[in-house]
Amino acid sequence: MTAALVLAGALAAVPWLLARPGAPRATRAGRRRGQRPPAATDAAVLLDLLDVALASGASVPGALAALAGATAPDPVAAQLRSAGTALRLGATWREAWESCPAVLRPLAAALEPGWTDGVDPCPLVRQAAASIRSRRRQEAQEAAARLGARLVLPLGLCFLPAFVLLAMAPVLLSGVGSLLGR
Repeated sequence: MTAALVLAGALAAVPWLLARPGAPRATRAGRRRGQRPPAATDAAVLLDLLDVALASGASVPGALAALAGATAPDPVAAQLRSAGTALRLGATWREAWESCPAVLRPLAAALEPGWTDGVDPCPLVRQAAASIRSRRRQEAQEAAARLGARLVLPLGLCFLPAFVLLAMAPVLLSGVGSLLGR
């Protein structure tokens, strides 16, 4: 009975242990209705799409306009479109990207040498996408390492009572029985 309560408590703690700090938690009502939180714009995917557009011969403003069209329902599409339009109209690089959200900063940083210095932007865009993925992989490995340390307490609460009840109790009861002469 006690082991079952400890197991139930440990299982109830698993979602708390697996939650990322600072991550928004979905409510039960939202999960029941099938609603999902809005997906965040993935900078690595944007960079991959931009690379394809640039490799096919599009100019930087044209590639930004095509990328804005491909991500139309996304909130960053308007910023991509306005940056491409500003560059076409002769704005400086900083003027075109001054109000860009944080998700577009790697994209702007990868494209800047191509726009200002005439460097081929495709390798820079590919490298920026690869560095984002590498950073995410490293963060996932660190989170997995932290998870091992966070699971010690629930596993100990589950296995220690079971070990005592199944391995130690029969040995102790047989020893007490032999001492009492039974």
